[in-house]
Amino acid sequence: MNRLIILAVSAALALTAGARDVVWHPADTLPLLGKAVDDTSTSLRYQRIPDSLLYNVRGNALSVIGRNSAGMALRFASDSPEISVRWHSVFKNLMNHQTPTGTRGLDLYTLMPDGSWTFVNSARPDVNSHDSEVCVIANMQPEMREYLLYLPLYDGIDSIFIGTAPRSAFSQPGSALPSAGRQIVFYGTSLLQGGCANRPGMAHTNILTRRLNREIVNLGFSGNGQLDLEIARVIAAIPDPALIVLECVPNASVEQISTLLIPFYEIIRTAHPDVPFLFIEDPIFPYLRFDMQAASRVKAKNDIWKKRYEQLAAKDPNLHYLASDHILGLDNEATVDGLHFTDLGFTRYADLLEPIIRRITLPAE
Repeated sequence: MNRLIILAVSAALALTAGARDVVWHPADTLPLLGKAVDDTSTSLRYQRIPDSLLYNVRGNALSVIGRNSAGMALRFASDSPEISVRWHSVFKNLMNHQTPTGTRGLDLYTLMPDGSWTFVNSARPDVNSHDSEVCVIANMQPEMREYLLYLPLYDGIDSIFIGTAPRSAFSQPGSALPSAGRQIVFYGTSLLQGGCANRPGMAHTNILTRRLNREIVNLGFSGNGQLDLEIARVIAAIPDPALIVLECVPNASVEQISTLLIPFYEIIRTAHPDVPFLFIEDPIFPYLRFDMQAASRVKAKNDIWKKRYEQLAAKDPNLHYLASDHILGLDNEATVDGLHFTDLGFTRYADLLEPIIRRITLPAE
């Protein structure tokens, strides 16, 4: 018994000593990428829509997912040989078709000398608690590096700390990459929010952020990309966006597309008379080969989507369109459930979108 007590005390002391070896830095003042609204309008820093809309868009439809941190990322620099993260998840969300690392975890990338980003490691959450603490990487050469830390796709965060080794430098980033000037704004559904990426960095907007080195705002609301005019006003209030991408057809009904798409567009166009739009059809999901009723519904939605686009494009030359033909490839192997993308699906989608966005928005580059 005495030996057991000694072992238990020794283990506790080791854990305490380990905790003392990490210096924790609050992330509150670090640059935050991917937020569409001002911090003064949200109770939580890592919240995608203003407090005023949490319970005022089709009732409380966005009260939870509006506080999910999809598409957001923190930037910092350090020469620490190890990086740890400690965070508190608001909802402790778990789903039966997406990994906990994708829903509630974090993803660390570092900036390479050529200006590209490379994956370091992910921070897997404690699935039994709102609180998680993870050593993301250890035993590195102690040299100054720039980091990009992606936040959870399907949960919210109300506190986050970055841990470094004692006496290591920790600072604001030294470079302004990804560029925060002229955000690219996506509006859509669970697919846009990141369902069902294995980890946050693999959502297509996050892949594109790294490839383009340009800040992207992710306004994907799972099950709720329904052309809410309140969200159009949020987009309209973003200063000088570079591109608006609409990929909300999977959630919107034929009636919603027919009646709301043009007012949604007009709210944004009034505020931003020159910004280009990219309209994207509902993807042709694998199960549509077999479910004839679902295939008919998707075709009806894509048909009215294209019709409304053509009405607008007849008067506005700065509109662009992407049909659904090859969004997921042709082998039916890019979804987790016939609908939501795997990492393969997100990579294929990013591969398709990257040259289109470059052509529309970044021709000089």
